[in-house]
Amino acid sequence: MAPLYKELQPIDAYTIQLSHPFSDYDRQLLTLFYQPLIGRDAMSLFMTLWADVEQPDKLVYNHYHLMNILTMPLGLVFEARISLEAIGLLRTSRKKNGDAREFIYELLPPLDAKAFFADPLLSTFLFSKIGEQAYRNLRARFLLDASREKDFEDVSRTFLDVYTPIQQGFGVDMGEVSDFKGRNEPTGVPFVQPDFDFDLLRSGLSEQMVPQSALSSVSKAMIAKLAFLYSLNPLDMQKVVMMALDEDLKLPEERLRKAAAEFYKMNVTKEPPVLQKVFVQEAPKPQTELKTRDDEQAHYLENTAPIDMLRDLSGKEPLSVDVQLAERLINTHGLSVGVVNTLLQFVYLRNDGKLTNKYVERIASHWMNKKVETAEAAMEMARQEHDKYTKWKNEGQKPTPQRKPTRSEKVPDWFYKKEVAQDNKEKKQSAAVDEERRQLLKELGVTGDGVE
Repeated sequence: MAPLYKELQPIDAYTIQLSHPFSDYDRQLLTLFYQPLIGRDAMSLFMTLWADVEQPDKLVYNHYHLMNILTMPLGLVFEARISLEAIGLLRTSRKKNGDAREFIYELLPPLDAKAFFADPLLSTFLFSKIGEQAYRNLRARFLLDASREKDFEDVSRTFLDVYTPIQQGFGVDMGEVSDFKGRNEPTGVPFVQPDFDFDLLRSGLSEQMVPQSALSSVSKAMIAKLAFLYSLNPLDMQKVVMMALDEDLKLPEERLRKAAAEFYKMNVTKEPPVLQKVFVQEAPKPQTELKTRDDEQAHYLENTAPIDMLRDLSGKEPLSVDVQLAERLINTHGLSVGVVNTLLQFVYLRNDGKLTNKYVERIASHWMNKKVETAEAAMEMARQEHDKYTKWKNEGQKPTPQRKPTRSEKVPDWFYKKEVAQDNKEKKQSAAVDEERRQLLKELGVTGDGVE
């Protein structure tokens, strides 16, 4: 799995597409069927994209917008996105233009109740998440009430019963049908299992026992999904097919699903299979590897949204002008989240809690020219250029005739870290020299009071 920065950055732009408005029925399906499978983060992302796409104007956003609205770091936004893609609710397209990237997020409609419960992966996944009783209740909620319709006769008219064509004597240019955008029908889980050997499956089933027409009536996708779900090889699937044949040597998909479940219960376990997510982004270094406070601080600055960092810094909700300043540095000037966090923290503490736009932007311009791209590099730059930044700060202040001695300015915890580390190193070296001297005097028989 590629590192996150190769997959996604806050500055990356995106637009949203929706072929037709979703209905209240879609909302019920998303909430009751899909939310237990994808979790609250992915559900929140889908609902946010849904709300944004229904605006009359087609807007271009960047991913910092999502980080702000969802109050999630970029890593969780990416995890939520791939969960939606895997379950068949989102299709993502990407275009690269040099270092810039642009995405199109196309929201896909959920499967209806009938198609959802007919899909072995989705129905089993839901069963394992919510349990048997809740699963049965949900099925019952969406079942058709056939008892009310059994005494009724369908008397609906057809198109030909009502309309007839009349020749007008001139042709009509109908245009190309492909020029129009149609309604996207639900496609379900994007599932591909290329390693299942269908030839081996067919070779073990004779035409007399299993007609080719019966096997062809079942989609390859259904067979591959059942094999994947129950960990069945082609030889196992041969037995499942034999179990599923009805008295007319036909192979209904419903019988095949039940036969696969029965085979699994008889030969593996009576517990239903559980699906586990294995597609994860490259994990950041664990906290145990963050050996210094510098490492811990850099990790915090790289993985925290600026609005949350300002909230942590002041202990209260940040003002909109400060949030807008952070957004402008990211969206307009293209600075990374880690660099912006480092800059804002540095200026906030040195400037007595004030984020002066000109002062912040002047340092930001300096860092952009120096190609500062990470929090660690920004921290080092702040240490090296401290005197220069102090001069810039004083240039923007009005001189006073008689200034009282000012208290020493606050700086972030990481500012003096390297100097402290050097002091500690010198102290350790000095202690080692003293210990070596004491050992040498002891060997020579010399004490603090003189010769023994």
